[in-house]
Amino acid sequence: MALREYFRLALRSLNSNKMRTALTMLGIIIGVAVTILVVAIGEGATKSVSDQINALGTNLLMIRQGPRRIQLTAAGRNAPTQTQNNLTLQDSQVISRVFSQTIQSVAPQVRGNIQVRLNGVDAPTTVLGSTPEYMAVNNATVRSGRFFTSFEDQGNQKVCVVGNSVAEKLTGNSNIDLTGQMLSVKKSNFLIVGMLTPKGTGSFGQDQDDVVLIPITAAMQRVLGVTNLNMISISCTAPDLMPLAQQQVSALLRQRHHLRPPFPQNDDFQVTSQTDLLTRSQSVTTTMTTLLTAVAIISLIVGGIGIMNIMLVSVTERTREVGIRKAIGANPRDILMQFLIEASIISVLGGVLGVALGVVSSSVLAVVAGWNTIVSPTALMVALVVSAGVGIFFGLYPARKAAAMNPIEALRYE
Repeated sequence: MALREYFRLALRSLNSNKMRTALTMLGIIIGVAVTILVVAIGEGATKSVSDQINALGTNLLMIRQGPRRIQLTAAGRNAPTQTQNNLTLQDSQVISRVFSQTIQSVAPQVRGNIQVRLNGVDAPTTVLGSTPEYMAVNNATVRSGRFFTSFEDQGNQKVCVVGNSVAEKLTGNSNIDLTGQMLSVKKSNFLIVGMLTPKGTGSFGQDQDDVVLIPITAAMQRVLGVTNLNMISISCTAPDLMPLAQQQVSALLRQRHHLRPPFPQNDDFQVTSQTDLLTRSQSVTTTMTTLLTAVAIISLIVGGIGIMNIMLVSVTERTREVGIRKAIGANPRDILMQFLIEASIISVLGGVLGVALGVVSSSVLAVVAGWNTIVSPTALMVALVVSAGVGIFFGLYPARKAAAMNPIEALRYE
């Protein structure tokens, strides 16, 4: 029998039971659609995290206060104790001066949550003190005005650069240019010399535009009243030199802070890189995507079981038809192909509809929820192939059962 005839018979059989065919497809449709949607969300999240981390700066190393130090007790055992913040402005200056071959720029940072005021309107925000190198290290630019200079930093002058979210809190308009106005920061008036270019939400969900940048000397002495740094950001000269720079910085800080082995357990600082952040973030998104994909695979398996169940019912209902076809000359291969093609049509058509539903759902989710979704052509092809495979795998048993029927017993069946 020709392949065209197999398809004609299979389509005629499926068309005679439209509702049952549609319900059988539903499991495949949902499984494929969820698979497409999950992959789109996972790839979109991975790209968003990667873009946000890259937006922090190029070839970036970050030095922060360490969580724990280990000291030896009188009995000679390791006893963890809470560390103090020992990062100083001198640390950043020495790092910048000593490792000029591996380190391009160093930006020390202090920060705190401060209430600011403009024209009688108060708003809470993050005040961040740094040096002019902050722009190069953290990929920061100004959309209007300028950044403060080294002269203003060293002179402890009261100037600042403001983010869009701060402007929106103070005026209700995020696009307003506040350059030239006076901003009250902890009872000191700071001249706004520039507006930061918007960066949006960071990799950890923080608003990167809700910030007021001021010279680090003014921040430490006039606003925050601190003597130690929260963080030191470092831009390396090349990506392949980042591991070497990380080793050099760690060795220098251990020497300056008079730390004793074991290392890194006894360090009072942490040095992390963009690669570390990206790896951790991608690990989280990969885990979530894997879990959701497992749910989608279970949906496909359930859909496949539904196909097997319906095909078994169809074989039972059409026992006399199988007996008549065998009596007039149909061989087991003809019967096998007919039922197998029926199962394959259900799964492939369900896969196509599922792909369409998954693509539409991804687009709707991107528009309505604002999620970054990326539909992968590879995922589409894999989903179609898997759906076809599910139909063949779960339809094979009912088809073989029909092909193995005894024609005499099939004709006697009522």
